[in-house]
Amino acid sequence: MNVSSIRRDEPGFSIASQENGSGVTATLAWSTLLASLGTSIANIALPTLAGAFSAPFSQVQAVVVAYLAVMTISVVIVGRLGDALGLKPVLLTGIGLFTLASLACGAAPSLRMLVGARAIQGLGAAILMTLSMAMMRQTAGEARVGRAMGLLGTASALGTALGPSLGGLIIPMTGWRGIFWMQVPLGALVFAVALMILPAESRKGTRDGAASMTSICQLSVIPNLLVNLLVAAVMMTTLVVGPFYLGLGLGLPGAAVGLVMAVGPVISIFSGVPSGRLVDAQGSGRVLSLGLGLLTVAAFLLAFLPGMIGVAGYILAVAVLTPGYQLFQAANNTAALASAPSDRRGVISGLLNMSRNVGLIAGASGLGMVFAFGVGKEDLLHATPAEIAVGMRTTFLLAGTMMLFAIGISWRASRVVSRLP
Repeated sequence: MNVSSIRRDEPGFSIASQENGSGVTATLAWSTLLASLGTSIANIALPTLAGAFSAPFSQVQAVVVAYLAVMTISVVIVGRLGDALGLKPVLLTGIGLFTLASLACGAAPSLRMLVGARAIQGLGAAILMTLSMAMMRQTAGEARVGRAMGLLGTASALGTALGPSLGGLIIPMTGWRGIFWMQVPLGALVFAVALMILPAESRKGTRDGAASMTSICQLSVIPNLLVNLLVAAVMMTTLVVGPFYLGLGLGLPGAAVGLVMAVGPVISIFSGVPSGRLVDAQGSGRVLSLGLGLLTVAAFLLAFLPGMIGVAGYILAVAVLTPGYQLFQAANNTAALASAPSDRRGVISGLLNMSRNVGLIAGASGLGMVFAFGVGKEDLLHATPAEIAVGMRTTFLLAGTMMLFAIGISWRASRVVSRLP
């Protein structure tokens, strides 16, 4: 799983991209941040939307689900478009689509129109997430590709962390429409900078769809996708189960729950780039194993440590979990894209994002159901702290088992690769 070198005749490699490498990297990171911000900023507005449209919570949830569902469905398609038409023009189209959809969200006169605009915004976000990763791999030199992937992980974590915080500040001042309107100037700024700074490609991909799938199989990317799905499910579980455990199990007030939940994103912000540097220095295989090992340990710590020493145990487990995730993300993305032909990086980036999104959905729904089963009550608000603790332990014992399974997949894949001529 060695990182392939980038030749000077590859599309996207130019003297301009070398001279403006920092600008290109920053632009692609901002594109990723914009998409992740769009994912998280709407969550905090759901209660406000329920009141504004006099709709039940089950209906306003579609504002979040539509965005994530369209992202999941379209990531591979937009990756193919990027390979066929060129990464830069399709990425610019995605930024423009995201920006216009944000404007439509803010002006939506009905819940149905808002959900439709969010679906279009999700399509733009799919382009941003997928082609930013592909273009980062295209333009980063071999010695810095891991660092570049780590920076994208940091941008994604920063956007996810900023979303609820910004939404909480904006909604009291402008109402729910403000959280979408504020994304319009951000999108316009990213579009202008991307248009000026991102390098043009010298040629477009010419292989057909069958060749694309053959390339994917030859690259042994399927294990990376499976492990990516499992890890994303576990990470989403912490976001779904954590607030319930901290608030109902440990009895923390809402403000304290928010502070504790912010620990993970803050650690992500500072650990992304160092994780990428470690990939560059040690190789993706070793760092991938280290990241999965930390994730496994952290999942089992979450099953037991908070019950033993309370909130300190929860924070300690998250402090192990988060660097593990950043190490995994930088190494797995680098490994999956390492030997990809230049005209197939969009497809593989799309597959990586699709597997991540499927994992997020699985973590929110599947492992959320496991938590409710462990608690033993449908109405979690009336569960006792002891019952919440049982649900927490049950969920993360399963999560730890999933991480052991991920280690097995990764180990098996590395054995297969080592036997290839």
